[in-house]
Amino acid sequence: MAAFNVLPADAQAVLEMAFGGKTASILYDGERKFNIRLRYAPEYRKTEKDIAQLMVPCGDGTLIPLKSIATIEKDNGAAFIYRDNIKRYIGIKFSIRDRDLGSTIAEAQQKVSKIKLPEGYSIGWTGQFENQQRATHRLAQVVPISLIVIFFLLFILFGNIKDSLLVLANVPFALIGGIIALHVTGMNFGISAGVGMIALFGICIQNGVILISEFHQNKKEGLPNDQSIYKGVKSRTRPVVMTALMASIGLLPAALSTGIGSESQKPLAIVIIGGLISATILTLLVFPIIYDIFNRKEKVQQTIAE
Repeated sequence: MAAFNVLPADAQAVLEMAFGGKTASILYDGERKFNIRLRYAPEYRKTEKDIAQLMVPCGDGTLIPLKSIATIEKDNGAAFIYRDNIKRYIGIKFSIRDRDLGSTIAEAQQKVSKIKLPEGYSIGWTGQFENQQRATHRLAQVVPISLIVIFFLLFILFGNIKDSLLVLANVPFALIGGIIALHVTGMNFGISAGVGMIALFGICIQNGVILISEFHQNKKEGLPNDQSIYKGVKSRTRPVVMTALMASIGLLPAALSTGIGSESQKPLAIVIIGGLISATILTLLVFPIIYDIFNRKEKVQQTIAE
């Protein structure tokens, strides 16, 4: 093209006029509007030879045939060429129904991995899956920070590390139920399920604080360790159970939903309901035993020191 001083835009304009045509004017018929397009007659664009004879303007105003600056041949090619980061790509899009995003992509990746790609080709997963991966990475950073902040708040409340760690021992109680609930319902762990886990942290910590505060209050009244634990669990069972029951009932519609938006609401609700069930049972049955063991060790150490 440089040898004939032909601009690529001029050559493209000729081809556009020959095949697609260009709007030369507009015809108005009442309220209707029609574009008047000019296009080469079929006999001038029917074969490769015809296309090669199309005249292209040069920089000095003369015309030369297209074959002087281009090779005309018939071949299969893409109707559109998409690029991302200066690389060509072909986008394959699909929507998901009646399944969660994580399990669908996992199955698709497993099947696609069996395909041997030509040299220079690669497969990337973007869209909502890419956003989910980024959110999962952020969630992996938020959860430890949340636990650290909760620990410091508990330390400020109780003034000692032992009780703070005991309260944090309730967190695994909720995780057990949440994970089992996801497994039973066939749901995959995703962002909404992770958010549900974080919400469970607060409820479990609250239950632990309620019980330990009651144990300490009973001890201040002069009750021995065993009786203070028994009385504390007995008096706090109703508040702990009612809190879990009301929260579970409130989340039940979301856990059973199947309409639009259920892919994000359902895992969150299922995780919280499952976690509340396990956390409530284990907090009232196992947590007092753990508290008693720690306090017995502390009492033995104090006796030995004396």
